[in-house]
Amino acid sequence: MVKSWNDRLNTPGINGIKPSPRTVGDVVEGQPMLVPTARQVDDFIRSIPEGVEMDVRALRTALAIEHGAEVTCPVTIGYHLRTVAEAAHEDLERGMALSDVAPFWRVLGAGTPTTGRLSFGAKFVAAQRKREGLKP
Repeated sequence: MVKSWNDRLNTPGINGIKPSPRTVGDVVEGQPMLVPTARQVDDFIRSIPEGVEMDVRALRTALAIEHGAEVTCPVTIGYHLRTVAEAAHEDLERGMALSDVAPFWRVLGAGTPTTGRLSFGAKFVAAQRKREGLKP
């Protein structure tokens, strides 16, 4: 049976700080790199105040600093951002209040590549960003 997004969100993962295995983008080989769990990403997104946006790069930087690393794994963060968004959408479909789900739209814009892969599309993201006065 396929795991729900909430199951994936709540699966204990192996996280921690390890040396980056190679140089990719803004990550330099050997830098202390945070490999977060989906739950850590969800918790951090929940701490972003309403009406405040943070791009993925800033999220990665803030997570790294919070956990004592220099960078956050860009691959892992991409997976976890989708997991957080899909789990929040599952919760909304089950009747949970919008204020009780992780406000992933404060990180993912309507045109963000991860948003394009969401099962529910970009319209929901765009509507939530507009509601909070954020650019699409």
